[in-house]
Amino acid sequence: MIDRHEFADELLLREHIRTAIKKVIETRKTENKALLEEERKVREVIRKLIMKEGTGSGGAPETPHRSTGINVLEDLLKKIVPILEDDFKILTSSEEQRDSYRAHIVNATQNALAPEIAIKDAPNKPALEASPELSEEIDIDVGDSADEDAFIDVRSDSDPTEKELSPEEEFGQGVNKDNITGRNMAYKSFQKIEKAIVDAHAILQDEEDREVFYDYLLTNLKLYFDKFEEELAGELGEPTTPEYEQEKDEQAVDDSAGEEAEEAPAPGAEEEDVQGLEL
Repeated sequence: MIDRHEFADELLLREHIRTAIKKVIETRKTENKALLEEERKVREVIRKLIMKEGTGSGGAPETPHRSTGINVLEDLLKKIVPILEDDFKILTSSEEQRDSYRAHIVNATQNALAPEIAIKDAPNKPALEASPELSEEIDIDVGDSADEDAFIDVRSDSDPTEKELSPEEEFGQGVNKDNITGRNMAYKSFQKIEKAIVDAHAILQDEEDREVFYDYLLTNLKLYFDKFEEELAGELGEPTTPEYEQEKDEQAVDDSAGEEAEEAPAPGAEEEDVQGLEL
């Protein structure tokens, strides 16, 4: 038989053991919970970093277009459209200024790419083959060249009264928009974007890419200018003053009072109407 005291001591020991085990389990649970929370936070941070790196601007990663010309153009538009928008929306005095601005920008873009297109298209043109008939030497006597070498021409072909054009005036040649403010602003803007346009076009060597780039560049410039004009039309309102608004309100009250006075019946009119109905 087990002694009562020993039995009591064993029960007490078991109770201590169970308590210790509970504390260990609770401690591990707390630690596990803290570890899980910490792991969750780390996962959340990593997820945000991955999304930020993948999107760049918070949206879904952009899928490249099948045309290299379109992809190059898209990168170019991201650079030049903000510049054009800022300068375009400065011109708030009149629509003529903005029409002149857009016309000069589109014309300057065409002029800037024209030499580039001509150079790239030149190798595609077949060279003239020398024919036997043209290979003969041609000896033409044009007279004594000594006399011509001795002649000194002191007359100038240029007109001294002709005015030298400014850079802005040269920039505006060929554009049927005569608003000078819009032209000058367009000149200022194009100085900032011309190199980017020419460099982007120079990347492309395939004829199809060059054509797509050129056509869609001009199209997008015009579409963006339309968009800027619509946005500006919504932002601009007719200037007003407190005095004008007060006078307008008083005039509206006077007009309303006059209309009510005209609609009110004259004194005795109702009695006359009633008497006229009596038989």
